[in-house]
Amino acid sequence: MSSSTEVTTSSTESPLPNAFTPAFLGRLAERDEPPTAGDADVAGPWRVSAIPGHGFGLFRVGESLGRGFAPTAVFPSRWLALLMAGILPGTGKDPLLLLSKQPDAHGVYPVALAGGGDDGDGGDGEGPGGRVPVGFLQLFDEKAVDALNVVIHLLQAPESLAFVLEAAGGVTLERCGAILDERMAADDGAGGVAAG
Repeated sequence: MSSSTEVTTSSTESPLPNAFTPAFLGRLAERDEPPTAGDADVAGPWRVSAIPGHGFGLFRVGESLGRGFAPTAVFPSRWLALLMAGILPGTGKDPLLLLSKQPDAHGVYPVALAGGGDDGDGGDGEGPGGRVPVGFLQLFDEKAVDALNVVIHLLQAPESLAFVLEAAGGVTLERCGAILDERMAADDGAGGVAAG
């Protein structure tokens, strides 16, 4: 794999294995794509496969080097490919949270649900597009809201979250498990008491 490898997304350009004929796919390619096409292109499901001499490639299920498909992404380390498999489906989705480009009357930046809903906290002020705010940022930080939208996607997609957890590795998961166990015990009223 070189960095100049082009990924082919249409099987009309090369005869890649597909249940639909090249002629049929060619006729479809002449039409406008529906607005869901971007989501479908990155939705997966994904698999991570070793590519000898190059690292690990990310392939949609049904695609592989052996079947003539180029990987969507290649990373020298498996954990990076797993992370990409985890976040990629969320890149085709509209964000759940939006950040106002202007501060409100209190000088903070409202964060609102894209659908315009309210989480019931009765927040004051007006969020982006007149939506009810679900939170506020002291500083205008689009990267923080973008990252929050990525994490929200992971919470909505168990397979994506599983890729990220696998990428974390055993030591991180063990430490995470101990933290979660302590928090759950504290919530149950059974933890956090020193022996004495």
